[in-house]
Amino acid sequence: MSSAFPEIYLVRHGETEWSASGRHTGRTDIPLTAKGEEAARGVADRLKGQTFQAVWSSPSQRAFDTCRLAGFGERLVKKADLQEWDYGAYEGVTTKEILAMRPGWQLFRDGCPGGEVAADVGARADAIIAEVRAVDGNVLVFSSAHFLRVLASRWVGLPPQGGAHFVLDTGSLSVLGYEHDLTEPVIRRWNQR
Repeated sequence: MSSAFPEIYLVRHGETEWSASGRHTGRTDIPLTAKGEEAARGVADRLKGQTFQAVWSSPSQRAFDTCRLAGFGERLVKKADLQEWDYGAYEGVTTKEILAMRPGWQLFRDGCPGGEVAADVGARADAIIAEVRAVDGNVLVFSSAHFLRVLASRWVGLPPQGGAHFVLDTGSLSVLGYEHDLTEPVIRRWNQR
């Protein structure tokens, strides 16, 4: 389903050892697993026939390698604002382990000690949205789950905390766009595998 308006294609990186085990992976540079590499190659088929005016990636190895394996590495521009949530003291820790230390904790509400809160991630998402809207055409973005969830939330005018309501699997494809005109941003497709 194509649109008369520009679309923003979001690709969550393929599986890593930490994403498979549920460990929060913000700034630690973890490579893709073999399964993650296979999923990244599969992105190429799902994007066949699409044209992009810009291709952007988080500087993380997992996002960059997903982009490269999907066939877009030569056009890639790395953008620091596309980095995953900085989990601070919770880097490499699972939600279950965090809840044992801090019952009731919620990432999107509480943030991470020594790391970012939702408003910090939202400010980076807003900067990316401003750049996307300056591009005349489709944009392809490779990043990580929590950042992309905040980006989608901000795209449709929700607060950064709204990202808590969107789930993204590894290797998934989502599309942001518009409905009737450029003043009506919408989520056109979400978490397609």
